[in-house]
Amino acid sequence: MRRTFALLSASALLLTACADAGDEESVTVFAAASLSQVFEEIGELYAEETGTEVEFSFAGSSGLVEQLENGAPADVLATADETNMDNAVEGGLVDGEPELFAENFLVIVTPSGNPAGVESLEDLDDDAVETVICAEAVPCGAATQRIAETAGMEIAPVSEETSVTDVLGRVRSGEADAGLVYATDALQGGADVETIQIEGAEEDPNLYPITVLENAEAPEAGQEFIDFVLEDEVSQRILSDAGFSDPQ
Repeated sequence: MRRTFALLSASALLLTACADAGDEESVTVFAAASLSQVFEEIGELYAEETGTEVEFSFAGSSGLVEQLENGAPADVLATADETNMDNAVEGGLVDGEPELFAENFLVIVTPSGNPAGVESLEDLDDDAVETVICAEAVPCGAATQRIAETAGMEIAPVSEETSVTDVLGRVRSGEADAGLVYATDALQGGADVETIQIEGAEEDPNLYPITVLENAEAPEAGQEFIDFVLEDEVSQRILSDAGFSDPQ
């Protein structure tokens, strides 16, 4: 993962900075739904090392930005694409320059046993295959549209969900024959799903930015959490083990 260089010096800076942020008892992080498992794990580690608790709100990135626009309080924003982060920047919600920390790409998942016999993206053009995707406003939905346009096809879903975790949930429960989710979500699905790679998807990933927010009540703790995600060796391993890649 990124910033594997100078970890020792970064860790020293981090410890110093964490002490400065020690007066802030908690930090609130708005993060994309696809980050829920890894950020919960990183948050627990951060709290153990700094004494600062992390409170998360996970949802589709567009919904998070909308909540912030409506005045929801938070210290840090991490989105699953640059488009929604750009919207937050243009809306004056962000303090500083967002930093990229991970990338992810789409795959097809089916329920275990693949009852509809899905083998490729083109099979989702079959009306007999009940497919669920993300709504275009959220990053996984925008990525789905790019994939379909590149393949020269249209996907007619039976539903469009507002987060990638909802797509995965419908496939895991057998409510749909197939769904498009991130590779990291497919890993989380475990034995409940089967994964089918999409040709070209890995070359067209979503990039994940993170930043402190303009109205943060705990900006120092927020920046320390971001540094922890970017620079801590264990945090980087957690992201890598979950299937996230270095941003290119």
